[in-house]
Amino acid sequence: MSKLVNLTEAIQSYVHDGDTVYAAGFTHLIPFAAGHEIIRQGRKDLTLARATPDLIYDLMVAAGCARKVIFSYSGNPGVGSLKWLREGIQNGTLEWEEYSHFGMISRLQAGASGLPFMPMRQTGAVDLERVNPQYRRVKDPYGGDDIIVVPALNPDVAIVHVQRADSEGNAHIWGILGEQREAAFAAKHVILTAEEIVDESVIRSDPNRTLIPAMIVDAVCHVPFCAHPSYTQGYYDRDNEFYLAWEEISKDEASVKAYLDEWVFGVRDRAEYWQKLGAETHRRLHVGERLSTPVNYGSFTDE
Repeated sequence: MSKLVNLTEAIQSYVHDGDTVYAAGFTHLIPFAAGHEIIRQGRKDLTLARATPDLIYDLMVAAGCARKVIFSYSGNPGVGSLKWLREGIQNGTLEWEEYSHFGMISRLQAGASGLPFMPMRQTGAVDLERVNPQYRRVKDPYGGDDIIVVPALNPDVAIVHVQRADSEGNAHIWGILGEQREAAFAAKHVILTAEEIVDESVIRSDPNRTLIPAMIVDAVCHVPFCAHPSYTQGYYDRDNEFYLAWEEISKDEASVKAYLDEWVFGVRDRAEYWQKLGAETHRRLHVGERLSTPVNYGSFTDE
């Protein structure tokens, strides 16, 4: 059964004021188009959870969408801190919980497994334990050292961008893998955005690459170039110029408003956004072809 809808419909149906939203993706496959659509639809009081907030959450905080952030590392990679997120935390207008990367993934693993918490070995991150009461210690029932535990994280909705999916929501991901699978299985609802929609035979041809199965997906959206200014392995490169530019844009409320007016509210969808970026940016972000070696899934029953 096809779950294909446009991104506007998906956000309308599954992202509501006050929800906990997890926009997945590590380094690449960050669903910026979905963040823009959430801003366009004026969602408020969201809890934004993500291992690495990146620019997508700084933009959503600046646009007034967020009440709270749950994160591990926070920053504009290779450039500096996230101004709006940092200032919101510092001035008390933004609630926050900080974890280590492993702590965030452990929370998602607990949520995906239907467990109330997940144990972790004690680490050097004792400062996080001191400032975050969600870190707890329990006695090892087998007599060892105390064990650190963190609570399950079950977002209301996870948004996962993938290279290709079929219309039912079975999806392939390759390149750097982040927490997409854990976030999707932990969430109550899953919105899948894809660079390509392909026949299910394409997905079935390489089952080991199917990180997201249809049974957990609520909506499938065909959104080419969804991840810009991050990248999608094999489709387009990271827009490093924009990451540098955001450092300047984000310093001033007026320049952020101007950016939102032009690049979020001023375009109807991701297709119009991509065309507005122009041919020079398209050329700069173009990637060549570098195919992996084929694998053989044959068996003795095949002729």
